[in-house]
Amino acid sequence: MEQSGAAVVKKTQGHHGEIRGLNLSRRSTQFEGRFGRMFRTLPPGQFDEDILNKLGQAMTAEFEAEPTPETQSDDEENSGISAGYTYFGQFIDHDLTFDPVSSLQRQDDPDGLTDYRTPRFDLDNIYGRGPSDQPYLYRNDGLHMLLGDPLMGNDHDKKSRGVPRNHPQSDLEPARALIGDPRNDENVIVSQLQANMLRFHNTMVDTLKTKDFEKAQRMVRWHYQWVVLHDFLPTIIGQPMVDEILGQVKPGKTATANPPQLKFYKPEKEPFMPVEFSVGAYRFGHSMIRPIYRLNQTIDRLPIFDLKKESLVGFRAFPSDWAIEWDLFFKMGSAPKLGPKRVQPAYKIDTSLVNPLGNLPPSIATNPPSLPQRNLLRGFRMQLPSGQSIARAMGLDPIPDEDLHVGKANEADTKTNPLLTSISPKFADNAPLWYYILAEAQQQFKTDDTPIRLGPIGGRIVGEVFVGLMLGDSHSYLRQHPNFTPRPEFSRKGEFMIADLLRAAMES
Repeated sequence: MEQSGAAVVKKTQGHHGEIRGLNLSRRSTQFEGRFGRMFRTLPPGQFDEDILNKLGQAMTAEFEAEPTPETQSDDEENSGISAGYTYFGQFIDHDLTFDPVSSLQRQDDPDGLTDYRTPRFDLDNIYGRGPSDQPYLYRNDGLHMLLGDPLMGNDHDKKSRGVPRNHPQSDLEPARALIGDPRNDENVIVSQLQANMLRFHNTMVDTLKTKDFEKAQRMVRWHYQWVVLHDFLPTIIGQPMVDEILGQVKPGKTATANPPQLKFYKPEKEPFMPVEFSVGAYRFGHSMIRPIYRLNQTIDRLPIFDLKKESLVGFRAFPSDWAIEWDLFFKMGSAPKLGPKRVQPAYKIDTSLVNPLGNLPPSIATNPPSLPQRNLLRGFRMQLPSGQSIARAMGLDPIPDEDLHVGKANEADTKTNPLLTSISPKFADNAPLWYYILAEAQQQFKTDDTPIRLGPIGGRIVGEVFVGLMLGDSHSYLRQHPNFTPRPEFSRKGEFMIADLLRAAMES
């Protein structure tokens, strides 16, 4: 028996919160708003909470008392994706689902504001509502962003800073981040990505030598959009899929000369956020999270969550020697394959999440605290179609039930991973979309060194939504300046990646 909408929200809500307006996604073929559906006519998958909770438990890996030493290879690591993309993906998600009214929208139509804005890659998690409406995010000149306290521990970045924070009157109160989106302080890594995006804006202001805030803001947004399309997206879905969707095989070609191919994401009016993306496909990053990370060479590796000792949990000030060395998270030059100076890989995109995600801290989520269970239940309550239904709608053959397993994509576990249908026969030809996206990627596994990216359904949904949102934004570089290329002083060998953006940020 289904619960009422209010009961559903109350049951699954945690401190991380629900996306405002998400539960208002309509099935009507005439409806388009902030949230909508790519596959409006497909029936929802047929599940119940009991079997979804069992699947969530099965997707939670066993606790590792002793994580793999850095001097040894870890068979759960993804050789094709470094760890920084996990958190850059989280940063992008927070940009697309930001709630307060966009500062860009205020510039467009200050008399026609609405409660729910169109999702855009516009960095409102950085800029908030702009220097006039949220001056506490900016320096007195109204051009530069305020930065936080200095951080130590990164010998390559002597100017490292955190995010700006309030100053509580009691040690019992946390030092909350003063940023455009408070979610970007929920862990130490995304918090420092936020801080470096603030610094990149300041670098842009100084490089342009401008007193025009909107000009600097536009250039920052376009460089960020470039990184999303030319670095993050190829890393996650593969360059061939990007070329097929974007239609721009070589940078500099116009969209009209080689038009994008959006087969399934086709907004009739304003771009919208499909629930198949936000509740299903884009949650792939949860499987990429490692249980432990090295931030820099001066401190030991830290767990993502640990109630008994220091961890990467955010929403607070953290020690001043926790400056992140970004060459431990992204490829920024030569690095050894093993040891404390290596680039840490993300974990593989597969149907197993690390054990700490099965019991999230109260500061992040409660009732239930299990991330796999929360994802599965949310998809059920959003009435998402099964993965097999979407495969058929895309003209693809669904993965046979005998090839859908639950567990890690490694040589040690692959042969013994249980079948999805062994958890419940109700999963026969009826897999939850989020699980199916992960299982589809897992089909690429051959050996422990096999790079794993999103498959044809997950890659197509993520790629089409990214490209569609950017094409639907009249202020994106694809619409205003399709021949745009990043500034040469920020580029390296003619390329501009997230590593180059971070390197430029270090100048400020």
